[in-house]
Amino acid sequence: MQLFHKYAEELADICTPVVPFPILRARVALVNNKLAEALDIPVDELSTAKLLPSLFGDDGELQAHSVAQKYGGHQFGQWNPQLGDGRGLLLGEVKAQSGQFFDLHLKGAGPTPYSRHADGRAVLRSTIREYLAGEALHALGIPSSRSLCLIRSDEPVIRETRERGAMMIRVCESHLRFGHFEYYFHTDQHEQLQNLFSFAFEHHFADTIAAHPEQSPHAAMLQEIVSSTAAMIAKWQAYGFNHGVMNTDNMSIHGITFDFGPYAFLDDFIPNYVCNRSDHSGRYAFDQQPSIGLWNLNALAHAFSPYLDIKEIKAILMTYEDTLVNDYQALIRQRLGLSMQAETPDKMYQSDEQKLSHEIDVLIGEWMQILQTEKADMHVAFRTLSKHLLSIRDNNYNALSDNFIQADRVRSWCVNYQEIQQALLDLNQKSWEKIQEDMLGVNPKYVLRNHLAQEAIAAAEDDDFSLCEAFLTVLTSPFEEHPDYERFSKPPATQDKGIALSCSS
Repeated sequence: MQLFHKYAEELADICTPVVPFPILRARVALVNNKLAEALDIPVDELSTAKLLPSLFGDDGELQAHSVAQKYGGHQFGQWNPQLGDGRGLLLGEVKAQSGQFFDLHLKGAGPTPYSRHADGRAVLRSTIREYLAGEALHALGIPSSRSLCLIRSDEPVIRETRERGAMMIRVCESHLRFGHFEYYFHTDQHEQLQNLFSFAFEHHFADTIAAHPEQSPHAAMLQEIVSSTAAMIAKWQAYGFNHGVMNTDNMSIHGITFDFGPYAFLDDFIPNYVCNRSDHSGRYAFDQQPSIGLWNLNALAHAFSPYLDIKEIKAILMTYEDTLVNDYQALIRQRLGLSMQAETPDKMYQSDEQKLSHEIDVLIGEWMQILQTEKADMHVAFRTLSKHLLSIRDNNYNALSDNFIQADRVRSWCVNYQEIQQALLDLNQKSWEKIQEDMLGVNPKYVLRNHLAQEAIAAAEDDDFSLCEAFLTVLTSPFEEHPDYERFSKPPATQDKGIALSCSS
C-alpha cells in the first residue's frame, strides 16, 4: 500500500514520532475486506505474515513515520490539557479509490509520551466492540470511523480484570478532534493553532471553503463542523444510539462517530437511558446528546475567536438546533413512511399541506409516547410497523396492536395513521406497497445489541471469532432478512436489557 504522511510532515511540531511496541504472539483475527478494497489496499497486505513485519519490523512501512498526536479536551465538562494519543499512533494516510484520503491509526500501539503512566494497550473486548460499532453505524448511514483489521494476542493486559491485549487499525477522514483546536487555543500556542487551521483548510475543508466564497475560511469551516455534528447526532437520536462519552476529545471535526467506549443502542425506549455506568450524573444520557453536542461546539468555538467576531460565531452556532431538529424529523418521518416528498406550487393548497405536516408531527409524537410509556423495544417496534403496513391499509389494526400492551391506544393510532397515509399517497403518488418497501429499507431488522456483542467477545476470548463474523454479516446488511441468523434479530431477555458499561469498554 502507498502511505502518505501529510500530518507528520506538515504538523511535525505538534506531534511526536513513536513506533508501535510489539505485542506478544500477535496474529490478525478480523479483516474488513470491503473497506480494504475501497481504500485500494490489497487484502494480502493485511495478513499476519505481511502486516506484523510492516508494523513492527525495523524497516516496516507502517511504522516508518508513525506519530502520536497531542490534544486536550473537556471531559465530563472539565477542561483537561493532559491528553493525547496515549494508546494510538497515526501511521499515515492512504488514498482511496474515490480519490479521498483516509487516516490509518493503530489503536493499542503501546506507550507514548501522552500515556500518563498507562500501558498504551487496548484489550480484545474494547477492540471488538469498536470494530462492530463502526460497521453497524456505517450500514445504517450514520457517519463513523471504521476498523480495517483487528489483531489479537496472548499478551495479558490489566483493566478491571486480567484481559487479553489486542490492536486494531482504525480508518477515518482524519483524527482531528475538537480537543486539538481547544488545546492550542487554551495554551496560547498561536502559531501552532494557525498551522493546525491551515492544515485543515487545505486537506479537509478546501471544498467547503471554495463553495462559500462569501465566508472567511474559519467561518466556513466552523459552519461545516456545526452542520455535520448536528446531522450526525440527529441520526443517533433517530436510530436510538447512545455514544456514552461525548467528551470534546472524542468529537471529530468531520461529524463522524468517534472513539467508542461504553456505547449502546437502546433496547427498551427509555429516553433518559445512560449506557455509561461511570456517568453518575447522566450527563451523556441518550436524551442529553443533542444539548451536549451544542455544548461541545461552544467549547470548540473558543478556538475560532481569534479569527471570527463573536456575533458571527454565535450566528453559526445558532444554526445547530434547526439542522438537528429538521434532520431528525425528516429521518423519523422516513422511518414511519410519512415523508412529504412533493410540494404543491399553488399557494391555495399550501395551508392544506401545513395542516397535513402538523398532523404528521402529532402522529409521530403519539407514536414515540406509546414507545416511551410502555418501554417498548424501539427497533422491533419500527420494524414491526413496517412489516404490518399493508394490514393497516386493510383495516386489520390488530396485526400491529397485538404487539403492544396499550392495544387500544395503538389501534386508535393506526386509524389516524391510515387516514394521514392515504393523504400522503395522493400527494406523493406512491402505493402502499412502495411505502412498505421504503420503510423496510430504513428500519433495520438487526442492530448492535450489547448482550450479543458480549456473547461474541466471550467466544473470541476463547479464540473463536466465528460469532464475530456471523454478527458482522447481519450488522453490515441490517435491513435484509438473513434467515440463517434469525436469532440476532430477537430483543434481549429481561436480564440482558440495558447493559451499562464502564469507560474502559
